[in-house]
Amino acid sequence: MDALLQVKQVSKHFGGFTALSEVSVDIAPGERFGLIGPNGSGKTTLINCISGLLRNESGKILFEQRTLRRLAPYQRTRLGIARSFQVPRPFHTMTVLENLLVPFAYVVHLKDAEGAGAGDGNPEGASASPTRRKPSPASCRRSSCASSSWRAPWRRSRAC
Repeated sequence: MDALLQVKQVSKHFGGFTALSEVSVDIAPGERFGLIGPNGSGKTTLINCISGLLRNESGKILFEQRTLRRLAPYQRTRLGIARSFQVPRPFHTMTVLENLLVPFAYVVHLKDAEGAGAGDGNPEGASASPTRRKPSPASCRRSSCASSSWRAPWRRSRAC
């Protein structure tokens, strides 16, 4: 069976520092793959090269036998390659469901009207018509952020 993702002899340098040195890995369809190592070992650099946030200086990265060399991160996302960032801060003026829909909306490019119904059946136990809590003065200065329709956070008014 052909590998879904192939990383072949990938190297990445930052000035005189070698972050990745000829890294190779094949990941089969359906395989669960863990990437572990100490701080500074290149885990994030490898993920950034695969997702397109960084360009590797040498080697190849193939997804479904297709080279990713010239594809921008958003094009890789549309193929099914995405990464997340550890940002443990929710949007305080949004419900839990709305916070969970933010990355989903980014990946599949939902329009505002589609976002409210996208939660049907996802995640487990969540309602597609969430009740909005009134924002606290600490998180928002104006009540205009508490509109009842779901909007992507980057399309909200700048009132918050």
